[in-house]
Amino acid sequence: MAVFTDLSEADCGRIATTYRLGNLTSVIGIADGDAETTYLFRSGRGEFIVTLFENGADPFDLELAFRTMETLSGAGIPCPATFRTDAGAATITVSDKLVAVVGFMPGSRLSEVTPAKCRALGTCVARIHQTLGRPAKRASLGLPKGPVHGALNRDNVFFVDEMVSGVINFRLRHDDVLIAELAAVILHWAVTASGTLERTLVSALLAGYEDIRFLSEAEWRAVPAFVMAAAATVFAQDGRLTDLESATQRVFLSAKDCIEEIRP
Repeated sequence: MAVFTDLSEADCGRIATTYRLGNLTSVIGIADGDAETTYLFRSGRGEFIVTLFENGADPFDLELAFRTMETLSGAGIPCPATFRTDAGAATITVSDKLVAVVGFMPGSRLSEVTPAKCRALGTCVARIHQTLGRPAKRASLGLPKGPVHGALNRDNVFFVDEMVSGVINFRLRHDDVLIAELAAVILHWAVTASGTLERTLVSALLAGYEDIRFLSEAEWRAVPAFVMAAAATVFAQDGRLTDLESATQRVFLSAKDCIEEIRP
């Protein structure tokens, strides 16, 4: 990704002043994302991620994302620190683009998925569900429903050693069946190159999740179907349409086998 919007020195100064970031020592464009321009601002106060939303963004959605991060951070879940204007606004407009500022998160995206990291991730997912829950409602199928992150893929979770060090990108936060998000996490983190699931990784994810929140009988039964639904969406987006039916069926059967072995 290229930087779509160049910030002038005056633009950078205005952002730093508005969000009280201190005197800037460097401004670096980051090749990250495909619909925003992202900069790393450094000052004596620390490091900050400045995002310009290129294709338009709803200020209400960004405000909701900020409130979500603030709620989770208050519960000890590693999310970026949020920065607001003196008026309490999450965003300002610079170069006709909406701008938001959050703190830099330590850690890195995974190069290797391990059972220990999956267990830590499962625990983090459950803590997000539990913290944001009101408590969880029951959907028509008897499955708990509540607020979810919406995009817990490998781009949006950072690790230091075996622990989750940061969760980012809360713009897709919405209400859903909780098991749907957990199933999507299983797919993104435990699928192999052959299109099946690695049982040890699935087991670790679910064990970590149940360290915080036990799955109901209905949720255990629903896991394979929701993994298949997540696979259909991901594979279709990747252009795998010719073998979509067989690929999703393979994931479903693999998930079914995993659950039969793992389920208490």
